[in-house]
Amino acid sequence: MRPAAKSSAAKTSAAKPRRRASRAPAPKPYHHGDLRRVLIDAALQLVGEGGAEAVSVRETARRAGVSPGAPFRHFPSRDALMAAVAEEAQRRFRAEIDVALAEAPAGDPLARFRCLGLAYLRWAMRNPTHFEVISSRRLFDHDKAASVSRNNAELIELTERTLAEAFAAGQLRSGDLKAVQIAGRALVYGFARMNIDGHFPRWGVDSADVERTAESILDLLIEGIAKRS
Repeated sequence: MRPAAKSSAAKTSAAKPRRRASRAPAPKPYHHGDLRRVLIDAALQLVGEGGAEAVSVRETARRAGVSPGAPFRHFPSRDALMAAVAEEAQRRFRAEIDVALAEAPAGDPLARFRCLGLAYLRWAMRNPTHFEVISSRRLFDHDKAASVSRNNAELIELTERTLAEAFAAGQLRSGDLKAVQIAGRALVYGFARMNIDGHFPRWGVDSADVERTAESILDLLIEGIAKRS
């Protein structure tokens, strides 16, 4: 008995070569919302996951779900994108400080100075890659990032004013406020850099204790500059 003839559909199927596995679909064009905002958020995510080196215009576009050419409508280069990332990171950093100062005692300038330093340290430790972006001059052009420069100037002025109020209230041992200000900045910035560069294990500081250690050394600074009663 002869085998039954294959159906025409089966013959057609057998005749067709196997199709290769299809590539991932291309990003869909972005049609709504604030594209600039979406791109900055995507780049910030990349920084958080892999540092500034993980950011490229193409990868940011892919993460945002837009075509590779779409970011160039807002950012003509990677440098321009990184400057926008730095501005957003700086904005978040400043917001953290403003929240901390809002909760600080209004009539105790030295306590407010401590709150400012602690907010700086906590944000830097919880967002190390974002802190590195705003603190490193090799990642973007500070001189062209007007909002970053303006925000830094405001924070410096805020620190100066807070220390001047502390001195006027008789809370400080020294009247050399510039030296006190630089000492405070060196402490918080240096501690944040030590955390980024992975120095603490060799100093016997476990990752779970870094924030508590930061608070302890800040208190040592406050104790050192405070006027003894």
